[in-house]
Amino acid sequence: MTAIETGLNARGKVSHVIQGEYRVSNDPSEVLTTFLGSCVATCMYDPVAQIGGINHFLLPGGAEKSVNSYRYGLYSMELLINDLLKLGAQRDRLEAKLFGGAKMHDGLGHIGDANARFAINFLQAENIRCVSSSLGGVQARRIKFHPTTGRAQQLLLAGDLPPETRAVAPVKPPKSDDVVFF
Repeated sequence: MTAIETGLNARGKVSHVIQGEYRVSNDPSEVLTTFLGSCVATCMYDPVAQIGGINHFLLPGGAEKSVNSYRYGLYSMELLINDLLKLGAQRDRLEAKLFGGAKMHDGLGHIGDANARFAINFLQAENIRCVSSSLGGVQARRIKFHPTTGRAQQLLLAGDLPPETRAVAPVKPPKSDDVVFF
């Protein structure tokens, strides 16, 4: 799946990745963005080849390859990794950053937690190093990812308003220095 190009920023293009999509890029002027609640996004990159990408999956685990497979973490992770390798990334150099998995509503049960656990377990099983993460909680997130540098930015959002109208909530300091809160 490809992302929707939403315009240009000061340095180049911005591509928005919605639920069930992924995108890879080796364009230093491109920024990949997404909004997350209980879904999880994996920002993955090869720092040597300067190639990266992001996925946005709705449900953990896998599904048989069908029209809705892109919604599942297993299929989404496989697509992301395969496209990174096609562009020239090397599997043993891949690094990942995980975001999302919030508990947005009581009616969703523990789907955010299940998504987060799936992503962590997948990376461990595939020997892909997770260099930072921001998972769980009760707030939605806006993510900006620079695929050629691996730089990620996160904005925690407050309330149940649509992402474009949410107010900025107080932000806790990052767990590591490579995730920038804005």
